[in-house]
Amino acid sequence: MSDSDKWVPYRHRQPAESPPELLVPSVMPTDERVWVPVEQNVWFRPLLMCVSRGYWCNLLRVRRSGVLSRHRHPLPVHGLVLKGEWRYLEHDWIAREGSYVYETPGETHTLVVDPHVDEMITFFQVNGAMIYVDPDGNVTGFDDVFTRLEKCRNHYAACGLGSEYIEQFIR
Repeated sequence: MSDSDKWVPYRHRQPAESPPELLVPSVMPTDERVWVPVEQNVWFRPLLMCVSRGYWCNLLRVRRSGVLSRHRHPLPVHGLVLKGEWRYLEHDWIAREGSYVYETPGETHTLVVDPHVDEMITFFQVNGAMIYVDPDGNVTGFDDVFTRLEKCRNHYAACGLGSEYIEQFIR
């Protein structure tokens, strides 16, 4: 291939069945309504809701200290800390700004943000589900891409963005 050919875009149609690419131009939104509340001082910002594969990507934002949730996943989870820090009660490490975290399928952990942290924002790719459990492992609830979609639709309808606002993130 010549150097000039490297700069020529692909000349053919993309597969008809392939959904369009997704670009989120401003991951950190200026409109606070984009953040979906989880509980007091805890929100998530959807980036991709992949209903065909059963996963979602979002930012998790926490503006307080405390225990967020004890949970486990049937599939791996990937995280990248963008701001602040957090940890799991079950481990001796701290995920700080710039840290990458791989969560092993089946492990149960309890996410904590310590009092000295003003704000924590972490990108997560959650595959499958979050299964919420008590300290003995008894299931108390769950979230998957479909429950997260419903939370988004309800929130966006209530805050004036419209329930269809979430549609742009669905693939």
